[in-house]
Amino acid sequence: MRVAVFNTKPYDQEFLLAANAAGNHELVFLEPRLTEATCRLAAGFEAVCVFVNDQLDEPVLRELKECGVRCIALRCAGFNNVDLASAEKLGIAVLRVPAYSPHAVAEHTVGLILTLNRQTHRAAARVREGNFSLHGLLGFDIHGRTVGIVGTGQIGRIVAGIMKGFGCKLLGFDVYPNPEAEALGMQYVPLEQLLAESDIISLHCPLTPQTHHLIDTAAVARMKPGAMLVNTSRGAVVDTQAVIAGLKSGQIGYLGLDVYEEEADYFFEDLSNRAISDDTLARLLTFPNVIVTGHQA
Repeated sequence: MRVAVFNTKPYDQEFLLAANAAGNHELVFLEPRLTEATCRLAAGFEAVCVFVNDQLDEPVLRELKECGVRCIALRCAGFNNVDLASAEKLGIAVLRVPAYSPHAVAEHTVGLILTLNRQTHRAAARVREGNFSLHGLLGFDIHGRTVGIVGTGQIGRIVAGIMKGFGCKLLGFDVYPNPEAEALGMQYVPLEQLLAESDIISLHCPLTPQTHHLIDTAAVARMKPGAMLVNTSRGAVVDTQAVIAGLKSGQIGYLGLDVYEEEADYFFEDLSNRAISDDTLARLLTFPNVIVTGHQA
């Protein structure tokens, strides 16, 4: 099958070529993201391989159909950028990654929790400058704290297991409770209760109309003052402006983001020689109690 691989980075090419070592498919790697302006590049291909920030709405899907595309392969687990109803009407199959390594994402989540708590990133920067002062770097004992996990699928359940090992109390919120999480001692509660009682809140839910801006101004107000919020799920689960207001007021004490709702023009790109034009992202990066890692999980 001829496959046009859009939005290609060097690591995509490396791993996809290795996976196609038997030569079962003809892979053509394209640097541009898939949009309405670039979808004609798919002419003559049976399939396209795309990522989280590629555009797959109804106009793009119609163009792909006219180009002869009959299969869309997502190299990601999320599919909120695909108009599934239109794809079905057009007879285009949509495939996705069933799950990333859940352990990798869960471990990165816990890494963010530990780094934010002990402020390892700030301590390392200070020491490089010869400053060994501990002022402003003291954290708290995670043992005995309450950890609220929103979304308790594979990743959320693994995070729960790791935090159980730290001696934490576990609260969970999910429309489908996970028996494996319950076996760890997790107590499922309404979201409002989880926000109010958790010292650490970790988000692991998909982006759907129901979870869009799940953490909004009202949710931030319900949190325990000074709580830690970590999001390694999808950027738009969090209303960034509401979270910034929470950081400014001290309602949110720590924030760890591996995703950002307006990440499309920034994440996966080297912009070190350019000014960040997104004022919201630039504002986030000014807070000493915020870490943004940019899809390392």
